[in-house]
Amino acid sequence: MRILIVEDERRLSNIIKKGFVEDGFAVDQAFDGEEGLYLAESEQYNLIVLDIMLPKMDGIQFCRELRKKNIKIPVLIVTAKSTTEEKVAGLDSGADDYITKPFSFVEFRSRVHALIRRSHQETSPVLRSLDLELDPLKHIVTRDGKVINLTPKEFSILELLLRHKGEVVTRTMIIEHVWDYNFDGMSNIVDVFVVTLRKKIDSRSKEKLIETIHGVGYRVSK
Repeated sequence: MRILIVEDERRLSNIIKKGFVEDGFAVDQAFDGEEGLYLAESEQYNLIVLDIMLPKMDGIQFCRELRKKNIKIPVLIVTAKSTTEEKVAGLDSGADDYITKPFSFVEFRSRVHALIRRSHQETSPVLRSLDLELDPLKHIVTRDGKVINLTPKEFSILELLLRHKGEVVTRTMIIEHVWDYNFDGMSNIVDVFVVTLRKKIDSRSKEKLIETIHGVGYRVSK
């Protein structure tokens, strides 16, 4: 999964980024509203974390411009403003939720996962395929009740495949959602990660979950 943080307070932005990178997310950062809007228009994100008080373009205008362009990425506003009127203004501009500074990262993380889940129209946080379960909040993968240890990138690839179960997920989609804006790696990096992922989740089971669609990408269809 891929997140955009639009926050001019670099220390806070870096703290948020560190937490989500450790959680397996790809994270891009913008430090003013105009840069953030440019990235939101040109890249694919699962969620935007947005400060209200930003240079060049504030968060309210950012949201309005985003929705005018019919970009439906979920937006979580992070604000030091705590009055009801200010929160309502943020939601009315097109944001999906807000959290007030200072906040606990545990609550913040839960809100992010809830918004992503809602955008995919999922009622349960746990993603399933046959006897495999992936819990994004607990960051646990099990198959037949046994825990499988995955690296953050492997976890993110599997989560993306499960969120698009039944659909072909291209290599480009995987790169865009699992690596950040600055990624410039090997052309076969996705295949390398899928090989190791497949070994971990499929090697001991008769039912193979990850299907290769030659020349296109991968699919989990069961």
